[in-house]
Amino acid sequence: MEQSDNPLILNFSAPLPHWEEKAASAIRSRRRFAIRDYIATLDARADCQEIAYLLNNYEFPWDTTRSLEFALFRVFGVAKGSPLLVQTGEFLQRTQKRYDDTVLILAEIVENGYDSPRGQAALVRMNKQHGRFRIPNDEFLYTLSTFIFEPPRWNERYGWRKMSDHEKLAVFYFWLEVGRRMGIRELPDDYAVFERFNRDFEAAQFRYSPDNEAVAVATRNLMLSWVLPKWAWKWGAPFVHALIDDHLLAAVGMRPAPRWMQRLVKGSITMRGRLVGALPPRRKPRLLTRIKTPTYPAGYTIADLGASK
Repeated sequence: MEQSDNPLILNFSAPLPHWEEKAASAIRSRRRFAIRDYIATLDARADCQEIAYLLNNYEFPWDTTRSLEFALFRVFGVAKGSPLLVQTGEFLQRTQKRYDDTVLILAEIVENGYDSPRGQAALVRMNKQHGRFRIPNDEFLYTLSTFIFEPPRWNERYGWRKMSDHEKLAVFYFWLEVGRRMGIRELPDDYAVFERFNRDFEAAQFRYSPDNEAVAVATRNLMLSWVLPKWAWKWGAPFVHALIDDHLLAAVGMRPAPRWMQRLVKGSITMRGRLVGALPPRRKPRLLTRIKTPTYPAGYTIADLGASK
């Protein structure tokens, strides 16, 4: 795709978001906790877009991506919602595109902010996609809650450091505003209340259905395809299962990994976090919108993202 001055067309050489300049001193610092300490000076609600940017693209880019991939699995455990996922065909027939579209729409919002032209366009595109279907409000609420609570839970287990309560609250306010702009109703304005809803919803709604299994297996196999040839997927699958709790595995029809494998996989990721913590801080952001994807190797417009029909 040719480069363009149009702000809604991906430009791999476009200027970085304005938060780079605002946080420049912390970003340039060689002190490992400089960005954490800078975030602590910001207001969790008023500055939530900047905090989300720094957390996702400097402090925890790899961890956030992995945590949201497994958050997607959690949505597949909701039996009353999975028939729609199967009926659209996007998760089964165009799994890589569906994954890339989801990642890029969310990345546009996080990397540019929901007040930016690109962030607003991504929200319009996402709302247009969802607006074609009658999706219950509680399913919207649950999906939004996974964006809020799964990253800090992952970091609690595997990250190079835990998120502070201040950072968790900023992430909460960020996604709460995204939810408002999506038209989601009955959004809790209290972190603990929303987290309780998240836990209660899973307890009530996670149960097995063939549709759950179909979309979960398709997504798991996509993840395996990034690192293994197809003939090796059956050996790679337990490594993915090792990071999923038994309640969710039962809901998507997957067998738990052997205990020794769970210890191996979880221990390896924990060790990775410790190694990252011992390394110098990241000096450049990892922006998912600037990384070429299998679906859009030459770039994309926001209008490309999502199903065309």
